[in-house]
Amino acid sequence: MDWADGFIAADWGTTNRRAYLVGRDGALHDEMEDGKGILSVPQGGFPDAVADLRTRLGDRPMLLAGMIGSNRGWVEAPYVAAPAGGEDIARQMIWPEPGRTAIVPGVCHADGQAPDVMRGEEVQIVGAVAGGLVPPDCLLCHPGTHNKWVELRGGRIAAFRTVMTGELFNLLKTNSILADLLGSPARPDEPFAAGVQHSLGEDDLTAELFSVRARILLGRGKPKEAPSYISGLLIGADVRIGLRMRSEREVIVMGRPELTALYAAALAIAGCRAREVDGERAFLTGVRHLAERAA
Repeated sequence: MDWADGFIAADWGTTNRRAYLVGRDGALHDEMEDGKGILSVPQGGFPDAVADLRTRLGDRPMLLAGMIGSNRGWVEAPYVAAPAGGEDIARQMIWPEPGRTAIVPGVCHADGQAPDVMRGEEVQIVGAVAGGLVPPDCLLCHPGTHNKWVELRGGRIAAFRTVMTGELFNLLKTNSILADLLGSPARPDEPFAAGVQHSLGEDDLTAELFSVRARILLGRGKPKEAPSYISGLLIGADVRIGLRMRSEREVIVMGRPELTALYAAALAIAGCRAREVDGERAFLTGVRHLAERAA
């Protein structure tokens, strides 16, 4: 198989996977998304799951990123130790099907702060750097289920910290006493700003979350404002953690637009400029960069 003739790139997570067909010209020719994350694949079933992607998108070489390379995925791709850049990551790709299918390793960081790991985000970061979407030295915020605050130095991942904000919000939405208040989407409105300001100034997140319900029960709060206020509380606490890493006037926020908008609004309240970068664009640039080194 010739990578120059085009390839398939997949961001394969725990519960979902998204795959892209990149043509010979480097353009996106097709894409698909489904709920077949790694937890849905039976033991020994990954070769069939990979073959399914080729059936749907074409018989092409394949570059896989995300949890597919974890110890619960197809073949474990050991973490690359930070500081790490695109060349370091490309050199340590794992080949479960030599010349045909490669798995991108994640990145780990254990020096000078709490140990941390990432899988999947590194591809977007490599693409953002390679495509000139971010400066080589900056603080980057990558919202998602597990938000990453990443310090780039010389275009390499130098340090990072993970905050479980997205997962906490989803747990509150589905398995908490606040679930009945979280049926509507959060917006960067006045209740959101109030939640952000509270968390930036106070260190009482878990207590304030319960107060949301108490105020509504006592007629001192409005249920319709709860989703945005709770989102603001969580993201404000997240921003407070992230800005401890490095004081910056501008923070790059990269990911899905509906999430980057919320984080950009919270950063503005914290007194920072935020520049949003589309995560899908960065991912596609990143897989092209890595595929060139796989060929």
